[in-house]
Amino acid sequence: MEVSKNKFIDSAQKSSSSDTKEEKLREIAIPGEKIVSGDDFLPGDWTRREGKDIVASRYGIVEKQGRLVRIIPLSGVYVPRRGNIVVGQVIDIVFNGWILDINAPYNAFLSAMEAPRFINKNELSEYFGFRDLVVAKVENTRGRGIDLSLKSKNLGKLEDGMAIFINSNKVPRVIGKEGSMINLIKEYTECDIIVGQNGVIWIHGKNLEEELLAKEAIIFITEKATIFGLTEAVKEFLEKRKKKETKAEEKEEEN
Repeated sequence: MEVSKNKFIDSAQKSSSSDTKEEKLREIAIPGEKIVSGDDFLPGDWTRREGKDIVASRYGIVEKQGRLVRIIPLSGVYVPRRGNIVVGQVIDIVFNGWILDINAPYNAFLSAMEAPRFINKNELSEYFGFRDLVVAKVENTRGRGIDLSLKSKNLGKLEDGMAIFINSNKVPRVIGKEGSMINLIKEYTECDIIVGQNGVIWIHGKNLEEELLAKEAIIFITEKATIFGLTEAVKEFLEKRKKKETKAEEKEEEN
């Protein structure tokens, strides 16, 4: 995905966390590795059954939910699926719509017919311009074709803020169970955050400092994705950063 005018911020930068506590890693499996054995277990995402064994099909975190065993991948490119919410950037305008880079192996097409209102061909560049950020839904995938739609709530152009990249396979960890992780970040930073399932995350806050804090928290999650107690670790990270900011503000006021 093209980076322009700092609209997309490279998330490969390391977090400034100085956390030195001993961390207990979650179980990691590699392809072909036996995870559990026995008829009581059922294979879930990225696992398969070989005889009585449940075996990993991808490199990632082992997650067991009751009888179900699955893998949360830690590597690999984004593979679009129908219904995915993605954040993309307009890279071309054609006679009947827009071409978007969605951080996938192929670019995506957003037809003007999939916009929430009628748009004639002369209005296309006014509705979405070159390099605009757009949150959309994957409507269909066929071969190398990816079709997008805006015909759902809260979809459309994203104004201001910043966008960062993460590995799309770590999106579930950033979101958390029932949105717990991303809601924690929103609570502490007061930022609006949209997490695209393609690994592009848009952040918009009341000031740059809050946006950067949200960004650092997200990077922290991706770096610590394999540890137990990640939610508590993120909460502690955010509390430390907020206290540091408060002290700095108080010192500035005194001066």
